Amino acid sequence: MALQISATNPEQPAVLLDLPWNTPLDQWPEDCLVALPRGISRHVVRFASAGAEVMAVKEISERGAVREFGLLRDLHRLGIPAVDPVAVVTGRTDASGEPLEPALITRHLKGSLPYRSMFESTMRPSTVKRLMDALAVLLVRLHLAGFAWGDCSLSNALFRRDAGAYAAYLVDAETGQLQQNLSPGQREYDIELARVNIAGELMDLEASGALHPSVDPVPFGAEICRRYEDLWHELTRESVYPVGKRHYIDRRIRRLNDLGFDVAEMQIERSPAGDMITFLPKVVDAGHHQRQLLRLTGLDAEENQARRLLNDLESWMAGEEDYAPGDPLGARPEVLAHRWVRDVFRPTVRQVPRELRGEMDAAQIYHEVLEHRWYLSENAGRDVGLDATIEDYVAHVLPRATKAMAPGSAAASGDLSP
Repeated sequence: MALQISATNPEQPAVLLDLPWNTPLDQWPEDCLVALPRGISRHVVRFASAGAEVMAVKEISERGAVREFGLLRDLHRLGIPAVDPVAVVTGRTDASGEPLEPALITRHLKGSLPYRSMFESTMRPSTVKRLMDALAVLLVRLHLAGFAWGDCSLSNALFRRDAGAYAAYLVDAETGQLQQNLSPGQREYDIELARVNIAGELMDLEASGALHPSVDPVPFGAEICRRYEDLWHELTRESVYPVGKRHYIDRRIRRLNDLGFDVAEMQIERSPAGDMITFLPKVVDAGHHQRQLLRLTGLDAEENQARRLLNDLESWMAGEEDYAPGDPLGARPEVLAHRWVRDVFRPTVRQVPRELRGEMDAAQIYHEVLEHRWYLSENAGRDVGLDATIEDYVAHVLPRATKAMAPGSAAASGDLSP
C-alpha cells in the first residue's frame, strides 16, 4: 500500500512528505525533531519540524487516527479549545516493507505546556486552583457542545497562559463522542473520571516532590466537580431578560464573578419576549482587568474598578448592532471601546459636579455610579437607567461622602464606624 497523507490543507502534504515516514516514530533522527516538553501518552508522540511549523506526530491505529482526526475537526468547527488537526498518514512501511502504524498529525499549540512541565517548579496553590478552573471551563464547554470526553485528565489537556488568562485545550480526543446533547449520566461519568484521574495525577506529583505541601490531591480532585457544577448551572440557566431589566444581566455577571470566573464573551439575542443572553467564561490572573481596560480604552484603573468597567463595556458592546464577535465585517472591540468611552463613560463622569468629586478619579466615579445603578434597579425591580442614577447619586450619595471625608470627620480621622 502506498503512503497516503490526508490533510485539511492541500498544501500540507508536500511539506509533510519530507518527514521520515519509513522509520518508526521512536527512532526518528534528532535533526527533524523539536525538543519540546511532552505529556504522558499511551502512544508514541514526537514533535517534528515541518516547514516553518512544528507538528505533533502520534502513532495510532488507522481507525483511531481517522476517528480522532474527524472529532478534532468537529471541535475546531464548533470553536472548542483543542489542538488543530493537520493530517492522517497511512500506508507506512519500513525499509524492509514491513507495515508501520499510521500517524495522526496535529499543529503544536504555541505557548502551551503539559501539566507536568508546569509543575517542575512547585506551583502555588492559587495557581493550581486556576488551572483546575481552566479545566472545568473546558469540560463545561465540551459538554455544552455535546462532546463526551471519556477520559478527562490533566494529562489529556494542554495549558496556556495568555495575557493573564488561563486556558485549557483538549489534546486527546481518542475516547470522545460527539452527539447533539449529552444526558446527565454521560456528564456525570465524565466528571467522576475527571475527579479520579486528577486526584491520581496530583498524587504522582506529590510522590515526586513536585506538589506544594498545602495541596491535598483528593480534595483538589473533588473540587473540580464542584466548580464544574457551579459553572454548568450558571451557564445553562435559560433566562429571558425583559426590556428595561438590564440589571438582571449585571446580576448574572456578578454571580459568575463570585464563582471566580470572568466573562470572556457575551451574546445577546433579541426577541419580542425579551433578551436571551449567553456567556462564555474564562479564568484570569491578577491584574488582568487593569491591563485589558488600559489596552482597550486607555483608562488606567484599579483591578476591581477595571473589572466593573469591563463588565459594563462588554454588556454595552453586546447590545450594539455592529458587534459581531468573530465576524470580520463587525466592529472590532477597540472601535467599540472607543465609542463607549466617548458616548457613555465620559458623558456620565461629566454629569458629576467637580466640587463634589473630592479626590475621586474618573474610573472610581463611574464605578460608583454603576454600583448605585445596580442598587436602585434592584430596589425598583427594573433598570432605572444612567440618567436617573446620576441624578440620585449626585443628590444623595456624593453629599454624604463629601461630608464624611471633611476634615475632623470620623472617616477623615480613620474612625468611621460601619
